[in-house]
Amino acid sequence: MELTWTPADIVLLDRTAVLESVRVVDAARPGDWERPTPCDRWTLRELVEHMAAQHHGFAAAARGRGADAAAWRTPDLGDDPGGAHRAAATTVLDAFASPCLPERPFALPEISARPVPALRAVGFHFIDYVAHAWDVATALGLPVRLPEPVLRAALPIARAVPDGDVRRAPGAAFRPGLPLDGGTRPDTMSLILAALGRSPGWTPPRGA
Repeated sequence: MELTWTPADIVLLDRTAVLESVRVVDAARPGDWERPTPCDRWTLRELVEHMAAQHHGFAAAARGRGADAAAWRTPDLGDDPGGAHRAAATTVLDAFASPCLPERPFALPEISARPVPALRAVGFHFIDYVAHAWDVATALGLPVRLPEPVLRAALPIARAVPDGDVRRAPGAAFRPGLPLDGGTRPDTMSLILAALGRSPGWTPPRGA
């Protein structure tokens, strides 16, 4: 998929999604970290660990160090998962703000064996944090607050993610796309979620 945005556009879109994910993670209380989430088999703490690891990995990639496996290691969030996640988010936002960003291909070993152009790489991060902001908010029973222009920008990226058997592999970032109920016109977030294999109507398992 060819992106037509400028570097400033995609960095601002990503920043909006990341800051919303920070807001909802910060709403979690000590008793919330073992809650189930829309991400299969991940508790809220495990999801936030993944989010922090991805922030650190993408920050390293933006600085030319993405090939270092240590950059993607899952961090120990300690007794303050929200604070650790917030610090990781600040790290990636600072890295993406570099004026050299558009000229530097990203090494993203979890996604591609070849370097990824910078704008496409930031687009990958952006769609992840649109989805993860919703994941966290939904696990906590909160609304996600992403402006409609941000969601409209995210939708073509979500629809461009390769679907099919590749999404059934262990460790796949997204599950196979889901159909939506044709009885009502879905909103943009629902279209994004279904394209990424998430049910917009997800609720915690009974008894969780």
